Amino acid sequence: MKKKMICIVLTLVISLSQIMPAYAATISELKKQLADTQNQLNAINGQAAGLEGKKDAVEEEIDELDGILVELMSSISLLQEEIEEKKEQIVQVQEELDAAIIREETQYESMKKRIKFMYEKGNSTYAQLLFEAKSISDMMNKADYIEKLYAYDRKLLIRYQETRQEVADLKEALEEEKSALEAEEFELKEEEAALEEALEAKRAEADNFEVQIAQIRQSAAAYKALIKQQTSQIKQLEAEEAARRAREEAERKAKEEAERKKNNKNNESSKDNNTNSGSTSKPTGNAVSADVVSMISSASGSAKGKEVASFACRFIGNPYVPGGTSLTNGADCSGFTQAVYREFGISIPRNSSSQRSCGTGVSYGEAQPGDLICYAGHVGMYIGNGYIVHASTQRTGIKITPATYKEILAVRRVL
Repeated sequence: MKKKMICIVLTLVISLSQIMPAYAATISELKKQLADTQNQLNAINGQAAGLEGKKDAVEEEIDELDGILVELMSSISLLQEEIEEKKEQIVQVQEELDAAIIREETQYESMKKRIKFMYEKGNSTYAQLLFEAKSISDMMNKADYIEKLYAYDRKLLIRYQETRQEVADLKEALEEEKSALEAEEFELKEEEAALEEALEAKRAEADNFEVQIAQIRQSAAAYKALIKQQTSQIKQLEAEEAARRAREEAERKAKEEAERKKNNKNNESSKDNNTNSGSTSKPTGNAVSADVVSMISSASGSAKGKEVASFACRFIGNPYVPGGTSLTNGADCSGFTQAVYREFGISIPRNSSSQRSCGTGVSYGEAQPGDLICYAGHVGMYIGNGYIVHASTQRTGIKITPATYKEILAVRRVL
């Protein structure tokens, strides 16, 4: 829809530019047309500034999502390392379990062989072993030996079985821990995929804003060309009007030459000394805190720059409005700086990228109150001691921030 509207606007502008040379308009009509064209250009510039503000907001969201994604990927990497450690522990425990099973089976086989040897020929062998004793004491010793042999085998077998069970339980616990870690890894990867999808959507949104801004700039260029043409026509008509008046004045002087000689002093044209003094009532704004006043007054720089910086600080707390240029009702970053300078009779471009080229460039170390501090897609006003006042975001409005809160691209001195 917006693209279609822009195409229509461009068509109208081109049509006007073709019609204008053939239209013998009066100066007042041309000036009215010029004012209308300028208003249309201002409206388009406002749209571009609004889109740039929205694009900046989306890019901030992209930066936040990028940070979350980096942390998430780091968590996934740590989980994967932990899973690999669990796998290695499980392999080691499995080896211990296999060894325990072998020891248990070996002991069991040895016990079976002894039992088989003792009982494979029936009770007679056991009785014979006892009857062959040379004395009752010898017989009791042999019986005690047999019982101890059984007890030893049983105790050793039970110990091996307990060891086997402990190792098996440990393996089961490790398997459960590994399974839990894998489930957590799966969920984090799903979250990573969702973040990637959100990032792609935000990047597409930012790209769409960039396309719209480019289209609006094309329209603005067409309007600027039309303004240039209308201004040229006005100058030409004014020159023709001046020449006509000069001819009429020459004719009038020729006709009244005799009378002028007589009344030379009385026929001097009276001059209009009445000057129209325009009202420059400034928005009231808010009271500036003592800390801010001290910050500005203690900084090095011109008195005019400090006056401008102090005036800008009167609007701290007022809203950020994309495309806005009102100090009281809301402005975006470039609209705020433009409005502040306008109150002091200084004209600067409307958007932040154009403001980056106005005035004179100085280094950040030379920055003084009233200077513009320019960033990528943003601009603020320096107030001294390492701080700026700027229309920050829709959430925070106009506020004071350290000037180096992000990379500075340029410092411009307009005053």
